[in-house]
Amino acid sequence: MGTFKVARIQTSPIDGQKPGTSGLRKKVKVFVQPHYLENFVQSTFNALGADKIKGATLVVSGDGRYYSKDAIQIIIKMAAANGVRRIWVGQNGLLSTPAVSAVIRERVGADGSKANGAFILTASHNPGGPNEDFGIKYNMENGGPAPEGITDKIYSNTTTIKEYLIAEGLPNVDISKIGLSNFAGPDGQFDVDVFDSASDYVKLMKSIFDFQSIKKLLSSPKFTFCYDALHGVAGAYAKRIFVEELGAKESSLLNCVPKEDFGGGHPDPNLTYAKELVARMGLSKSDNNPDPPEFGAAADGDADRNMVLGKRFFVTPSDSVAIIAANAVQAIPYFSGGLKGVARSMPTSAALDVVAKHLKLKFFEVPTGWKFFGNLMDDGMCSVCGEESFGTGSDHIREKDGIWAVLAWLAILAYKNKDNLGGDKLVTVEDIVRQHWSTYGRHYYTRYDYENVDAGGAKELMAYLVKLQSNLTEVNNIIKGIRSDVSKVVNADEFEYKDPVDGSVSKHQGIRYLFEDGSRLVFRLSGTGSEGATVRLYIEQYEKDASKIGRESQEALAPLVEVALKLSKMQEFTGRSAPTVIT
Repeated sequence: MGTFKVARIQTSPIDGQKPGTSGLRKKVKVFVQPHYLENFVQSTFNALGADKIKGATLVVSGDGRYYSKDAIQIIIKMAAANGVRRIWVGQNGLLSTPAVSAVIRERVGADGSKANGAFILTASHNPGGPNEDFGIKYNMENGGPAPEGITDKIYSNTTTIKEYLIAEGLPNVDISKIGLSNFAGPDGQFDVDVFDSASDYVKLMKSIFDFQSIKKLLSSPKFTFCYDALHGVAGAYAKRIFVEELGAKESSLLNCVPKEDFGGGHPDPNLTYAKELVARMGLSKSDNNPDPPEFGAAADGDADRNMVLGKRFFVTPSDSVAIIAANAVQAIPYFSGGLKGVARSMPTSAALDVVAKHLKLKFFEVPTGWKFFGNLMDDGMCSVCGEESFGTGSDHIREKDGIWAVLAWLAILAYKNKDNLGGDKLVTVEDIVRQHWSTYGRHYYTRYDYENVDAGGAKELMAYLVKLQSNLTEVNNIIKGIRSDVSKVVNADEFEYKDPVDGSVSKHQGIRYLFEDGSRLVFRLSGTGSEGATVRLYIEQYEKDASKIGRESQEALAPLVEVALKLSKMQEFTGRSAPTVIT
């Protein structure tokens, strides 16, 4: 057993360490500056307090992006010096964000220990590599992200920090090998437990879904399947779940070897960045597979996001969560007793609202940020939730869960085809979506992202949109001058949310223009980029007329898109004639 001493290292505050909705994200070159990571980690320990840290069990892992392995060793040494009792690390430092949440909630150590929280090393769907992004966030004992009360304290501490504690004489731990390492320090024994990244998560998924029925579907010669991990951490789970447990062919896995730079790609599961999958599914504008699989899906870097595709068919995330909620009780054993309620983020389309009304379910509209769903779940008010940014999940953990969403879709397909596997034609993804539209109506929906926009211009844009809301007559006159075939605005506001659980109020959560026919325009500044500002514009048109639900989305939305861009003076404020990404 090695021994270590505690060193107190003098430091001073570093600007810009305010965590966003999903922790602190910056370029790698920022994180590798002297004391940068250490200041943030010590500020987190100080925010949690000695009573929560001394003797604690903490998880430290992430999506495997560049700088993760160095960061893990630094955090292990700092945890030891701050009196943490044990650190759990996924083999090779790999744990998906949903798996971290599952490990906190479900895993029991060999000595009976349970985790108290976690440092997750990820910048989610942002690129990785020496010149790209790194990130760190802290999750609490419920498995969910730290609430604002804690992140505000962390930030406040970063502005006053004078020293951090780190273990001297503690060697780097070999995180490539499963096993336990023991050390002794001033506070007593300190252990590092390197464990299998997938076991706890796979066990949880098997307790939620009927793997046998999904296996039957995947074994049908009529059903073909493709899963793209975009070289993110989902690759550490894909083979175990889809191939070993469910019997899919290994050739159905794309880009499932986790890489520090995500293979040079952008690990964001959408139609722009998941190019190989999109082509294989017959949705590429140029290079299409003549015989696409029946079902395709992709994950982002840390595997909490998902994209679901049918043969030549894209499922919007807003539709996806509504369809999962509508079918969950019949298709997923975990929900057989009924749903406690459903929730969506404010920018997500109102497709879920219509399902909730139809099924008489409790419904909540919350700001963007998974912690708001977590509060509802901890209070027993929400079972299924989702957001338009390719995040879907349930109360099995306190993070969105990309692989869970894919399994939910496979479970629905298995349920719809349970008496049909020997028939001529399977019920497809497209069949399920179109049937849903005919029952509930269709929410035509698109999102325009303007990435790395000058922050000053972005703020001026938002200020202009707020000012415009003070005179709806003027707004409607402007709209009529742009398009006479667009409904009038009946309400406009800045979204504000009072949490029904803890009473906290979140202001300035997005600017909304609500139209008489149920359509919406929403403008938001996003906090997930590492540089500049990202302006997000959400455009939604609701259609109940069954004869009009089969239109091309771009065609149906064209009038509202024109209104949104001209009303907001988007090009004038951002300098951009087109968005970076359209989803």
